[in-house]
Amino acid sequence: MPQFMLALVVLSHLLLAAHALRRGDWALCAALAAVPLLLLSRRGWTRLAAAAALVLGAAHWAVTGLDLVQLRLAFGAPWLRLALILAGVCAASLAAGLWLLGARAQGVFARGREAERPQAAAFLLTAGALALACSKASLPLLLADRFLPGSGWLEILLLACYAAWLTGRILDPRAHRRLRPRIWALFSALFFVQLALGLAGLTDLLMTGRLHLPVPALIAAGPIYRGGGLFMPLLFASTLLLVGPAWCSHLCYIGAWDDACSRWGAKRGARPPRVLSKAWTVGGRLAALALACGGALALRLAGAPVATAAWLAAGFGLAGVGVMLFVSRRVGAMAHCTAFCPIGMVGNLLGRLSPWRMGIRLDACTRCGACARACRYSALTPLQIEAGKPGLSCTLCGDCVGACPHDAMHYRFPGLSPALARAAFLTLAVTLHAVFLGVARM
Repeated sequence: MPQFMLALVVLSHLLLAAHALRRGDWALCAALAAVPLLLLSRRGWTRLAAAAALVLGAAHWAVTGLDLVQLRLAFGAPWLRLALILAGVCAASLAAGLWLLGARAQGVFARGREAERPQAAAFLLTAGALALACSKASLPLLLADRFLPGSGWLEILLLACYAAWLTGRILDPRAHRRLRPRIWALFSALFFVQLALGLAGLTDLLMTGRLHLPVPALIAAGPIYRGGGLFMPLLFASTLLLVGPAWCSHLCYIGAWDDACSRWGAKRGARPPRVLSKAWTVGGRLAALALACGGALALRLAGAPVATAAWLAAGFGLAGVGVMLFVSRRVGAMAHCTAFCPIGMVGNLLGRLSPWRMGIRLDACTRCGACARACRYSALTPLQIEAGKPGLSCTLCGDCVGACPHDAMHYRFPGLSPALARAAFLTLAVTLHAVFLGVARM
């Protein structure tokens, strides 16, 4: 029985692939034909991903069948045989998908079962988000489509598989502490390498060619000066709704530099991060926010040319780099992100609109300070630990969860257990990371 159903799974995917090829979409054909190959790993998430593809495929067959039958009826052509054939194909696809969701298939695909649902969710969310973005965009978003037109589905498949793999790895709290700064640095490196190559002449590596400075403060100040251009503020706001202030610990292209500088300083000095005072983490960033936004408004009202605004923005960005190199390295904490960056302040404040929180189980906490030594955002002072929750500068990075030897730190979301809340949060964070890898360019 399993062999027959596995054959039906493969056949159903190949029929969907053939249908895509018939429509002229060779990359979607190749992607659908490749999905059964994922099943060779016998990992649990692959059966769930394949099942979702087949159930969606069954719905597509049903809609296609109805459209074709209506077309034939309109022309007075025979339709019964067509309807029976497509109904059979639809039923086979649905049966194969439902079998993959059943108990027998669980026994066949038993590897990594404990993380199969978050991994499958990351795969499907990444693929769905990229497919939707590409379908709505007026220009090719993915590099694959730019260098080989029509090949975007293959890049989507690769990024979705990467998201599933990374989710499985990062669910381990201790692996999370190692992986998060690395994948964050990977995103930042790819972002700036593409920018540098684009400026050097490979313009396909740029999103539109209409460049703006990669300074986080311009997310708020840019639209004020220009009087428009809300793409980045809307993108920033959408991530805040999805994962709260985690933009500042997972997705910011500049924040990874500050993270690296703080870790370099802590390693060289062999000391824990210095906790920055509230006067800096709140007052310093509010002052920077007022300076950036007020300066942008003043430049607009004064009719200052773009070149002047650009030079001032570049100076602000270079000042931030100086904070990373000379302050973050020295104190072993992320001074740029927690005391200088105005967008970090906006993220912390508006991130409160999201229900995600980090909590401390005081009954399990021994006040050993391991969480504070792991925190580079100055969010875990002794007073905040006693209060049972991190301070405003917390970005939900999760380093404290892996550092706590007593399992006292945890993610919170209304109605979810700590374990489920953490799995759901990391699934969303990894999905956004994978999507940004595909589309985040100037």
